[in-house]
Amino acid sequence: MVLRANGIRVLTAALLIAIGSQTMVAAAGGPTGSATAITLDGAHLDWPTMLRVLHENSVDVRLSESARRQMATARQGALDTVAGGQRVYGWNQALGPLKDRPLNSEEQQEFQRRVLRSHAAGTGPALPPRVARLTLVLRANTMARGTMGVRPELVDRMLSLVNAGVLPTMPEIGSLGTGDLQPMAAAGLSMIGEANPVFFEGRQTGAPMALRAAGLPERFTLEAGEALPLISGGSALTARLAEAIDRADRDIDAFIAGFALFLEATRAEQGAFDERTHAERGIPEQVDAAAQIRSLYCGTQWMTEAGRELFGQHGPRVQDATSVRSTPHVLSTLRRTLAAARDAVVGEANASTSNPLIFPRDSGGHEFVMGGNWAATHLGEHIDRLNAQLANLAVLSEGLSGRLLDPDWSYGLPANLAGGPVGLNSGMVQAETVAAALVPEIQIRANPASTLSRPVKGGQEDLNPMAMASLRNLADNLDRLDTVLGVQIMMAAQAVDLARPRMPGLAMGSGTEAVQAIVRQRIEPLTDDRYLSPDVEAATALVRDGALSRIADEADEKPCAA
Repeated sequence: MVLRANGIRVLTAALLIAIGSQTMVAAAGGPTGSATAITLDGAHLDWPTMLRVLHENSVDVRLSESARRQMATARQGALDTVAGGQRVYGWNQALGPLKDRPLNSEEQQEFQRRVLRSHAAGTGPALPPRVARLTLVLRANTMARGTMGVRPELVDRMLSLVNAGVLPTMPEIGSLGTGDLQPMAAAGLSMIGEANPVFFEGRQTGAPMALRAAGLPERFTLEAGEALPLISGGSALTARLAEAIDRADRDIDAFIAGFALFLEATRAEQGAFDERTHAERGIPEQVDAAAQIRSLYCGTQWMTEAGRELFGQHGPRVQDATSVRSTPHVLSTLRRTLAAARDAVVGEANASTSNPLIFPRDSGGHEFVMGGNWAATHLGEHIDRLNAQLANLAVLSEGLSGRLLDPDWSYGLPANLAGGPVGLNSGMVQAETVAAALVPEIQIRANPASTLSRPVKGGQEDLNPMAMASLRNLADNLDRLDTVLGVQIMMAAQAVDLARPRMPGLAMGSGTEAVQAIVRQRIEPLTDDRYLSPDVEAATALVRDGALSRIADEADEKPCAA
């Protein structure tokens, strides 16, 4: 797969090696089944590596020696600072509204376990196991920066679970975006060997049993000050956003593939994709989107005056509907938003997101600084913006599908895309209705949750970005969008099949023919009416599994003149 950020192609194939990156990512496992090797130093965890953690069957993640030394130094500085009398939140002081309650030295270790227990109150669906794995890697990398005062042994424990495939069950509901307290506390309980269940070898089981089966120590004891760095910050949110960005990239590829089929089936005007027009706008992503569309239909004889004439359209089309002509701009806006969100994820992955943080003094020794560095306001804003623009893509996709049903709007395709006698056959009208039914659900869930802050905890946390609520809406909308796009692709392929007999001797573009072939590997053409739910489900899977991304990538490799 190839991701696109600000016009730059970023390879994400499993065998890519991150050259020049201190993440030191080795070649992915081949026939021997060896795991992808990753070394964390707190500063160089990049986007391709995050995708590997999401998608590889297994990974081997280690802490770099330089990070280990830095963490050990910070840990000793933290202990000396607390011993010297500084009152520190989560170390020798309690949390939240109880922040003014001191903890004596005998209570500090027991307090860590109780923090996890009290905060593990989340509910709802669990993060997908691959997202839980990325969450732990992200949190380990932030700890590797050496600003949280935790031992390197805590990171070792976290990564031992990752490498063994023991992945905590982390409920989604509970986080307000001011730290992923509930899901991370659940992960912490699994790490220390308490009852929170884990995913292991394809099933959910108790943490102690899975740890024993994986050959790991069943128990791990948190030392003073280590619970809050584990649960603070937005690592779960960041991991879930990374997954959403990855899915959105695939959805754009699927949309473009279906759009190219729509253009062929309706014999659209090519002028809307002329490079000169888009260059005048000065938006590189818009130029790229138009070029990718051109590359898919490159060589078409359908989208010409001769093709339209043969189909029965006499006289110039002049121009197509706004939805057709504005598509490169819609895609460019979405890609800019995705690129910004990707940058934010990478930044968050390599930042210190906890409270408090420990820093060396210029005059010697260390000091704790307490602040709000865990807040995920900026991530919430990226999530809401992305969700709104994906909702717009859903509206565009469903509208294009709807155009194919009407002979006037499709320039002469059979009504309802019926494959046999129209009237006796109702065609695909109800498949399009499925997409239409999902669009308002998407629009409702695109409402920005970042505007809905609720004060909690006696006013101690009185401004919350609600970013996890935004992300749950985004994830739900991506599920719906997969089906909306699947319907678009299925209908466009049907339109191509119905148009083909009327275009004897004329060829479609090589890219659109390749898209059509992939669709037809999964879904048979509709002749007489049949049970359509399996077709809609197959079309949704075609979007979701990224089968069309290869065609989109190849189109990038073969530019076609305007």
